Amino acid sequence: MRSTPRGTGAAATRRTAGIAVAAVLLAGLLIQHPLSADAESGPGTRSADRVASAVDTGADAAATAAADDLTGDITFSVPSGTFQGEVEVSLSTSISGAQIRYTTDGRLPTAESTLYEGTPLRFTRTTQLRAQAFIGQTAAGEPGTAMYVARDTTTAHDLPVILIDSYGKGKPDREYFDSATMIFEPGSGGTTSLAEAPAVATRAGFRLRGQSSSTFEKTPYRIEFWDNDDDDADYPVLGMPADSDWVLRGPFPDKALIREALVYDLGREMGLHAPRYAFAEFYLNTDDGPVGDDDYMGLYMIVETIKNSKNRLDLKQLREDDTTLPRITGGYIWKFEWMSAEEPTLPCTGPQATCWNYLEVVDPSPLQPEQRDWLRNHIQEFHDVLRAPDFADPDTGYRAYIDVDSFVDQLIINELSRDMDAYVRSAYFYKDRDSKIFAGPLWDYDLTFGVGGFFQNDQIAGWQYQQVRQPLANDWFNQLMRDPAFVEQVRSRWQELRRGLLSDTALQDRIDALTRPLTNAAQRNFQRWPNLTAPFVGFFITPTAPTWQGQVQYMQDWMLRRAAWLDSAEGWGGTTTPTPTEPPPGQEDCTATYTVVNQWPGGFQAEVRVTAGAEDLSGWTVSWTFTDGETVTQAWNATVTSQGTSITARNASHNGSVAAGSSTTFGFLGSSPGIPGTPTLTCTGG
Repeated sequence: MRSTPRGTGAAATRRTAGIAVAAVLLAGLLIQHPLSADAESGPGTRSADRVASAVDTGADAAATAAADDLTGDITFSVPSGTFQGEVEVSLSTSISGAQIRYTTDGRLPTAESTLYEGTPLRFTRTTQLRAQAFIGQTAAGEPGTAMYVARDTTTAHDLPVILIDSYGKGKPDREYFDSATMIFEPGSGGTTSLAEAPAVATRAGFRLRGQSSSTFEKTPYRIEFWDNDDDDADYPVLGMPADSDWVLRGPFPDKALIREALVYDLGREMGLHAPRYAFAEFYLNTDDGPVGDDDYMGLYMIVETIKNSKNRLDLKQLREDDTTLPRITGGYIWKFEWMSAEEPTLPCTGPQATCWNYLEVVDPSPLQPEQRDWLRNHIQEFHDVLRAPDFADPDTGYRAYIDVDSFVDQLIINELSRDMDAYVRSAYFYKDRDSKIFAGPLWDYDLTFGVGGFFQNDQIAGWQYQQVRQPLANDWFNQLMRDPAFVEQVRSRWQELRRGLLSDTALQDRIDALTRPLTNAAQRNFQRWPNLTAPFVGFFITPTAPTWQGQVQYMQDWMLRRAAWLDSAEGWGGTTTPTPTEPPPGQEDCTATYTVVNQWPGGFQAEVRVTAGAEDLSGWTVSWTFTDGETVTQAWNATVTSQGTSITARNASHNGSVAAGSSTTFGFLGSSPGIPGTPTLTCTGG
């Protein structure tokens, strides 16, 4: 539906944004969660002082300003909200001598639209009522819009509730659908009701978002609040600063429901940038009937998007004419999106085996050619320095390019959580004007703490940064961990955090604080989505505890065991200490290790890691013999053939090239009459 690019708006949008921002600045920035309340002190500061804080008065003023702007110069006798049965609405305007024309199909009124003749309008279904004053054939004043959502549910909630109604147009795909969007907050008695006045009621566009998560029944969405011209309209949401751009994320493989929230809270307190969020229950009505209990979608998080704005990632704004030094040096936001990066992307020069891939520039948008070239060259310099003989030189090496503290903290977050997609997908970086490269903001941490797929589930030991995916996405952390000084900085920081923020007691207390308000919503969520005992959700392996409390306990236990491994001496020095099979003489061009990552009665999942020796591999073959009656039933990232008990796995087209000392993995599902064994592997190159 959007008619103009984000950031461009009519006078009404500018007035809304100006009032909203002024109100928020006067009151201070808003916080979502009491565990993350400190003041912003700029990029690079190692402390929770990089976290924004605020109070509610600014939010109320901004919401009122935005709502007034949507109604324009039209007075609606009934404000936007829900109704049962029928609603009657009268229209009036303060513009002298004007007539009012209106529409109910989502379009702004014209001089040919239906004339309002003074009789109250009656609606029995969800309606977007749009009205405009006219003097003769000429529009006068600002148009107005009110949304009335038919409701047939009386369920009470104790969390906030978000309601989206698409006016019977179904569910969107990747294009925005026009919708009525409302947010309801708990009243004085602690109960949230859809019958009460919404805290936010706005026109909005919503669309599908995510990659694998977009295939879930519990679907994530991107939301943009719109004004009357389909431009951005800023509203504060559940204690977060006013903005127009939001994401609705529904924890689904994460059956504890709090993995992402936990990571964001920890990251902010460590000093990393991370989005604010709020938990809410979500109703989505896509048919032409009233909102009912069958439209309940469960527990969701509404999350700030990552963007360059005053209340999000506050960098210098690059204008289209900022094409020379020093302005061209920032600010930029980019990310690695393995196999799914969208334009504009940045190419890498050099050998394919050592080059990055899937680097997507997020901001600025549009990206000017000169800005694209400057950023690519700057990243290339850093990338090349990481591979230079003197890469660890404190003055001319990698430390001249990056904020090391942020990279250290990012690595700790990724390794503690063992995020399946860490380093290669949803991996953000930013650079302000005349600053170094920072790691972050954090994003997308639902496949963590024992939830994953193919190569990860209950793997407590090992380093996630070594999970190299081919073609290479991003190996910057692999290169940094070659420097003993960087490794020691990570270890020292980890030990410091373990004495406070990441101690066992602090982690357990934080989990308790996050889960306590969710008890009733969790029960409703799993009544709607009864997947607690499913071993797979989509492509991903998940715990099978039969209760939500059991899922939370699994997550906590996994986290504490992972922290204990990071406390141990096994991994430090930048490498793990696996026990790879010894290849026969003359076949030392690669090694392979075999791990059973999950098992169940009659079956199991295994991962094989192939590591190149002193020279690059252009292809590889791994073979072994099953001795305990196992068979391979399904494989990925390799072509696996069987002849009796003899198994041969050859590289796929995308992961045959492995740089010296680097690794790749393949996995498979198998059947087994008992406990799966650990066969002896042979790895050969070529």
